[in-house]
Parts: sequence; structure tokens; C-alpha cells
Amino acid sequence: MTENKTVIKWLDEMKALLNPDKVMWIDGSESQLDELRKEAVATGEMLKLNEEKLPGCYLHRTKPNDVARVEDRTFICTSDKDNAGPTNNWCDPKEMYEKLYNIARGSYKGRTMYIIPYSMGPVGSPLAKIGIEITDSIYVVLNMSIMTRVGNEVLKVLGDSNDWVRGLHAKCDVDPENRYICHFPEDNTIISVNSAYGGNVLLGKKCFALRIASYQGWKEGWMAEHMLILGLQNPKGEIKYVAAAFPSACGKTNLAMLIPPEYLHKKGYKVWTVGDDIAWMKIGPDGRLYAINPENGFFGVAPGTNAHSNFNALESTKKNTIFTNVCLNLDDNTVWWEGLDNNPPKNALNWKGEPWDYTKYDKANKVATSGAHPNSRFTAPAKNCPCISDEFDKGQGVPISAIIFGGRRAKCTPLVYQSKDWVNGVFVGSAMASETTAAAAGAVGVVRRDPMAMLPFCGYHMGDYFAHWLEMGEKLGDKAPKIFNVNWFRTDDDGNFLWPGYGDNARVLNWIVDRCEGKADAVETAIGYVPKPEDIDLTDLDMDIDTLKSILEVDKDVWTKEAAEIEEHYKKFGDRLPKELKEQLENLKSNLNKM
Repeated sequence: MTENKTVIKWLDEMKALLNPDKVMWIDGSESQLDELRKEAVATGEMLKLNEEKLPGCYLHRTKPNDVARVEDRTFICTSDKDNAGPTNNWCDPKEMYEKLYNIARGSYKGRTMYIIPYSMGPVGSPLAKIGIEITDSIYVVLNMSIMTRVGNEVLKVLGDSNDWVRGLHAKCDVDPENRYICHFPEDNTIISVNSAYGGNVLLGKKCFALRIASYQGWKEGWMAEHMLILGLQNPKGEIKYVAAAFPSACGKTNLAMLIPPEYLHKKGYKVWTVGDDIAWMKIGPDGRLYAINPENGFFGVAPGTNAHSNFNALESTKKNTIFTNVCLNLDDNTVWWEGLDNNPPKNALNWKGEPWDYTKYDKANKVATSGAHPNSRFTAPAKNCPCISDEFDKGQGVPISAIIFGGRRAKCTPLVYQSKDWVNGVFVGSAMASETTAAAAGAVGVVRRDPMAMLPFCGYHMGDYFAHWLEMGEKLGDKAPKIFNVNWFRTDDDGNFLWPGYGDNARVLNWIVDRCEGKADAVETAIGYVPKPEDIDLTDLDMDIDTLKSILEVDKDVWTKEAAEIEEHYKKFGDRLPKELKEQLENLKSNLNKM
């Protein structure tokens, strides 16, 4: 398959370590993948679903002890502990290699080693990177063939280069006590043992696309971000692209696949999805910032996805999709999950494969009583999405006009505001926060800081990460995207949301694009530029101008408390926090004092 000496040497080492009975290169052909699907069905690893209703779709169940990412078992292994920073778990690389190799040693005996050459980004794109993952799981092979570009063409592009990411996955015994997901950014290496859940074992996903790639971007002068990419088309047919970062439960996928409200749709506004989760961004020949989605599919949370919340995501799952830990409807061999519709199946197996009685469902004990696990997933090809962008597969990237940060804040952050400049925008992103909801573990309303939505995914010290953002801004100069913050979740005193959200968020996107083009005015406040209420189009919306004014307000007392909390948040980064961000915090305090 390849004559690349670095690849051959690594694979020889892995074969000696893992001792597989057979070795199979994944060539990306449909015939090979179909044989693997048949084998997975024969062994019970996957279940074939109703071919008429869900063509090419399968159901997979993980072990009950292996249903989500394990942040406490996720490590960044750098030679200097300080380089991993205060937000990551760290271990000495030498020590961790020894531990992981001892766990994995001989674990492929009686199994097949599958070798997956894959490209993050369109094959041959100047913004793409290559990885090779070895695994003993057909489920991983089939998911990686959806989530990335897999096969011989990848190896041709790689040639004899050593610029590729090594990925070892070993199921071992799926033992949670010996489960580790480890990253060696200085070695371009990822090792995952004792898990079979997608987020821990699809090594192109968060492991490569964010943790390793963020480090690569830092060293090589580009950015790997936890961001959606969408194109907003106006009635003239012009498309402007934005990237946006949100913590979980803040509507990231919904925004990526947004359908504008009827009023705007009739006028000719459309949204095109480039990516729903990750953006790799580099400065192009013209000095602007260009972004690709390095992934080839969607690894989405199933519960709550329905025709109202995200029509396009649901449509994406209707063919050639792998469902993980959802409910099986035995009457017609289809799948179901909480929030899909109001018709739970009467004759069904839950996510564990046990008979399920929908009448016993208890919201307070979802894991034990739900049909689908709360973190159940679908892996769907991006090309299934009805609003996938024509630019998705082109590889040159799309020019980014705006970067949007967001979070769930009941009283603090306005519906939308623009940062005063790039440095101020980095400050806004570095202080990003969301309030916990009833669905989250722990107390309701607790503010959790998640800078740029990268807290679990930054592969190096976050203080250095902020400095990298500042350096990118210097390189971009006046061609830098404008930076905004949005908050769809302002509430009244009774906890009711004041902004309708969903498709109506297109009204805010229109103002953002207008600001980028100098077509909309704004009011300067202590925190940034807020829209004039009349510049947010409320046509056909059941909202009066006074309500809109209330969710654009900047409350001095609330923000004074916010500034104090940001100061506390910054302490963890020590002397690696860029001085520019300290100055931004002092500016904010000063501006608030003048209110």
C-alpha cells in the first residue's frame, strides 16, 4: 500500500506490540467496506436496519460502561508539564508510553489489525492533514470511513513525508479502570485503549482535529478551532461565511444547519453548511482567513434532534448512517430516541438491547429509563445534509468574514454585540461562559468558563493558545474577521426565553454580516458595539421593540460581577496569560465605572 519508510517502521513496531492474527489495509473501496459491514452484522457488532425506511443504516451498542468521552482519562503528554497547562491532565510521555504499551501488548491476538489511512479535509487540500489509525474494531473502520476521507488516495498524497499523525486504538477488554485516551503532540501520536465509544476511538475526531491540530496550528501558524462554519446567502446570491464557537447545549449544530424563517426565506436568504463542529483556518494568499471543515461527516447527539429542532440534521441520518446506543423499534426495525417525536415505540429494545417500556420513563433517571442513551449518537455522511455547501469538498477553504462566540446566559450577555477590535475579541472568547441547565449535572445556573469552547480540546497551555490568537490577529491586520458574541438565552424573571432562537437567529446573522460590510450602525457600550434595536429585523416575529431593547441592554451591576469572575478565571493561567488580556480586563472595569 505504501513505501513510506516512516509508516512502515511504525506499523512494524505496532504489529510486534499488538500481535494481530491478520492485517487489513483499508483502501476506501465500497466493496471492502460492504464486506466489513456484513462481517459486523454476522458477529453481532452491528445490526442492519430497515432497508426501505433507512437504507444503508446500522445500529451499534457500546458497553454500558463506555458511552461518552472520558475527560478524567484524557491526557496531554508533553516533555515539560507546564506546556500542557492547567486545564489538561498531564503525564510524562515516557511513563505514559510504557503504561499504554503494557496495556495494549498482545491485545490484537485473535483479532484483525485494520490500518486506516485518512485525510482530515479534502484529499490534497493545502489546509488538510493526514493520519493513520490502527484499530481492532470494524465499528471504528466504518465510522472513520464516514467521518474522514479514507483510502489509497490519501497514501499517494502523503508520499514519503513524515508529516502524519500516528493513531493506535486497542479495544483490549473495554475496562474503565485501564481506559486512557492520550495525546503526544510533540510526537504527532494518539493512543486510545480500553474504549470502543466513538468520541474516544475515532481518532480523527477531537483527538486529532482539535487536540493535536491545535498544537500543530500553534507551531505552524494556523488555527484548529471547535467551530461550525456556515455561509449566509442574501437575496442577491452573495454568500458570506462565518465561524462560530459555542459550549455544549448552546445550539451549535442547529445554527450550522439553520433554516431561515419564512419571511427571510421568501426574500431569498439561505444558509449553507460547511461544517457543524470543527474549523481549520489558515491565512490565504490574499491575506484573509480561510477555513475548511476537516471532517467528512456528522457525529451528532441523537436525543432532541427532530424535524423542528434541526430538520437538516435529521434528514442527514436517513441513509448510510450508523446509530449508536439508540432505541430499536422491533415492529419495523427502525430507530427512535427521546425528542424524535411523541410516538415512542410500544415494542422496543432500549440502548442496552433490553426490552423497553416507554411508560416507565423517568426524566430524573434518564440513563436507566430512557430508550436511547442521553449521549446516543448518529454518524452521518455530510453529503446527506440538504443544505451542505458547494464549497464543502473543494479544499481551498472559504473566506471568514466573522467569528462568533456564544454561551447560555440568563441575564448577563446581550442578544448580540461586536467586539471593539481583534484583541478585544480574543478577550471576549477567552472569557466565554455558559450557565448550567437542569439537564446538566450539579447546580442550575452555575457559570462555567469555556474559552473559545476549547477547554477540553486545547492540546497545549491555554495561555499560549490565547497568545497564538493574538499573533494571528497581528498577521491578519485589517483583513481579520470581525468578532462577535451572541446569546440566544436571555430570560425574563420567570425564566422564560425572550428570544425565539432556532431559525430566527438568521435575523441576528444578517446584522452581523451587515456590520462586517459597514452597512449597519451600532451603539458603543462598555463591552462592545450593540445593535440599534431598529436594525434587527422583527418582521413577522411576535416580539415588540421594547422586549428587543431589554435583551440588548448591558447591566452595569451584572457586568461588574462578571468582570470580577473573569479576573478569578484568569488567575489559573499564571504568567502565561498575555498582558493584552489583562489590559482588556482593566479596560472593561474602567468602562463599567464610567456607566
